[in-house]
Amino acid sequence: MATIPQPVEPTGTTASPAAPRARADLPVQGMTCAACVRRVERALRAAPGVQEAAVNLVTQRATVAYDARATTPAALARTIVDAGYEVPDVPEAPEVDAAAGSPALPAVAGARAPAVSPEVPAAAVPTALSAPTELPAAAAVPASPRPRPAAAARAAALDAAEQKEQRSLRRDVAVAALLTAPLLAVAMSHGAVPALDGPAARWLSLALATVVVLGPGRRFFRLAASALRHRAADMNTLVSLGTGAAWLYSTAAVVAPGLFPHAAHGHLPPVYFEAAAAIVTFVLLGKLLEARARKRLADAVRGLVALQPKTARRVRGDAEDEVPAAALAPGDLVLVRPGERIATDGDVVRGASAVDESMLTGESMPVDKTAGSAVFGGTLNQSGALTFRVTKTGADTALARIVEAVEEAQGSRAPIARLADVVSGVFVPVVLGVASVTFVAWLAVDPTTGGLATAVERFVAVLVIACPCALGLATPAAVAVGTGRGAELGVLVKGGAALEAASRVDTVLLDKTGTLTSGRPALTDVVALAGHGEAELLGLVAAAEHESEHPVARAIVEGARGRGVVLAPASGFRAEIGHGVEARVSGRLVRAGTAAWLRRAGVATDALEAEAERLAARGRTPSFVAVDGRLAGLVAVADRPTEEARRAVEALKQLGVEVAMVTGDRAGAARAVAEELGIRTVFAEVKPEDKARIVREQQAAGRRVAMVGDGINDAPALAGADVGIALGSGTDIAVASADVALLRGGIAGLPTALALARATLRTIRQNLFWAFVYNVIGIPIAAGLLYPLTGWLLSPVLASAAMSLSSVSVLGNSLRLRTFSSAVVPRPERTR
Repeated sequence: MATIPQPVEPTGTTASPAAPRARADLPVQGMTCAACVRRVERALRAAPGVQEAAVNLVTQRATVAYDARATTPAALARTIVDAGYEVPDVPEAPEVDAAAGSPALPAVAGARAPAVSPEVPAAAVPTALSAPTELPAAAAVPASPRPRPAAAARAAALDAAEQKEQRSLRRDVAVAALLTAPLLAVAMSHGAVPALDGPAARWLSLALATVVVLGPGRRFFRLAASALRHRAADMNTLVSLGTGAAWLYSTAAVVAPGLFPHAAHGHLPPVYFEAAAAIVTFVLLGKLLEARARKRLADAVRGLVALQPKTARRVRGDAEDEVPAAALAPGDLVLVRPGERIATDGDVVRGASAVDESMLTGESMPVDKTAGSAVFGGTLNQSGALTFRVTKTGADTALARIVEAVEEAQGSRAPIARLADVVSGVFVPVVLGVASVTFVAWLAVDPTTGGLATAVERFVAVLVIACPCALGLATPAAVAVGTGRGAELGVLVKGGAALEAASRVDTVLLDKTGTLTSGRPALTDVVALAGHGEAELLGLVAAAEHESEHPVARAIVEGARGRGVVLAPASGFRAEIGHGVEARVSGRLVRAGTAAWLRRAGVATDALEAEAERLAARGRTPSFVAVDGRLAGLVAVADRPTEEARRAVEALKQLGVEVAMVTGDRAGAARAVAEELGIRTVFAEVKPEDKARIVREQQAAGRRVAMVGDGINDAPALAGADVGIALGSGTDIAVASADVALLRGGIAGLPTALALARATLRTIRQNLFWAFVYNVIGIPIAAGLLYPLTGWLLSPVLASAAMSLSSVSVLGNSLRLRTFSSAVVPRPERTR
């Protein structure tokens, strides 16, 4: 099955099929849970011209496809701001989807889209595009589409936004912690220190808590107010209500104690300033730890982007100029010396070297490059100098396309997250209801001043222990790390849906030629009759075949050289297409070809007919050899299984995956290869259109099927399988129409892909389990439900600490996937 599309809500404006389609990636700050994601997506999808919108909580990014004639990135940013969130950086130009056309709405000359935040009114954004009256005029001016921003530019913008957020969080955590420490000291003294137990200490606590709540804690109130304006509720709502209730109750107890019963008799009502301040401090600390962990989630993408050199050595005539890599254009000549990274994609015109392409393919062995060879940006030139002609730059390079594919995968959702999305949608209202019931119940049990204080304390504890963040982060965090780790291992997974489907695969269908085999023949057998040694016979045949360009001839020559046979010079070479060749070698007439061709030349082949049939039954292609008019022996070639295919099939068996071969080759050749690899199920002499039928038959038998092919001849089967897996290289893999792409160009990465998918799904389940369990257990304890049985009451301070650590633990568990190694083969996931 091809990549599962996510459901898209109706948009405000439906673009016509011919509408120019552009894409914008916008960093979004202020999102804390799945409810925030849903709110931003709803706002974007309702905006004019928007065709699709996907928002990711982990990467803090909104990806929007839109009609470039109807809206702009700046307008989309304002939509997000109007929804109550911040957009710290707006791209100056849309990313053009070449498949859909170029945007008719260019950027107005000289305009620059600034950062946008809720504190800046939309009308104050100083861009020419912000004036509605200028949109028609701009749209009427045709212009060439501007290139999409390179991956490095996107990464730099997101990195800058994250660094700014971390600086703000570090400052707020430091201030809050500095002021909360004395508050906790006052609260925990319990009268042991007279100076800390009296009106002065209560007023000091009020002052310190007020600074914390209205200073570092201001962000929660601002975001909660924004959510309220949009008739929504999120984590900020819970935190602000909890801290606000504790602070307001305590402030009233200090400023107007007479409002409370028994205050006139010297019984001062209790205060919870330390709880209000500690909640703010712990939640901010959790957000800081989250931000740091989230930064590590994108390390795979950052690592790829960092490989792109900033400068290049451009050659013009005899002159060499060091220029920014972004200034290169197709057709430029670039010199790369040993030890330098290649700046962009191109074709070698001079020089020879070995290039380390492991960052693209995951393959550790360097690849030899000579004139005519393709080179790719970000790869490392090792041994010699190369001059290449630029063919692709910017977002069109193989590296940029892979980065973009990984970013899209990290921003996608897995179907397993649907339950968490549903729960998150009603989570905050339910928690508010539980907290209110808790308050009323405790107050009903004890309507005294002490009972009111306890009711407030329980109300606050329920609000601050509830954590929608952990639920919202459970799936996207694991998907982001899993897809990033896959890219590092040479496996490109196209999103959460593909990961989930791949984790359940129990049957893999493999093509033979070029997948299980090398795709080119190799020498397998030499049979010599009496009077001829194998080495002598092979030397004569290889010498005769040396002038031929036929693949069978190349295999015989290479096989002879591989066995150390020295080839004598040949003369009088003659080839008869489809039959054989003859040549004179060391004065002897050598013929090699079919039995019929030799019989026409008067050579009897009866002595080796049975051996030839036996070899043919094993998938070999035999050639009879005659020397000076007499049968001398035969040689055979075959498309042999590769060593990586042997290892892959064995690893798949360890994973509990059934392996079957589907090939258009004849049955004998297919069975021979299958026997060598230990594959029991073979579908031979299958037409391309029948492969999809075999996929359907396997699925009808209850199997979860992955089809592995080249993405072209096997397209129907790839589309029909539960998971389509394409083989290729870094040049075309980022645009492969498959769920999973193996960058190494072979099936060596197939077991790694399936094992990684299983590990990722297992991590998602762990995250969801602990997120649900935390809330199911934590909320009743905070409400005091267990107090009659155990005497347990959870203080708001501990509740806020637990809430902060819950989301951090989800991220930490997801980050364990970064250590995933293909050498470790997990047990199969249980299928349903």
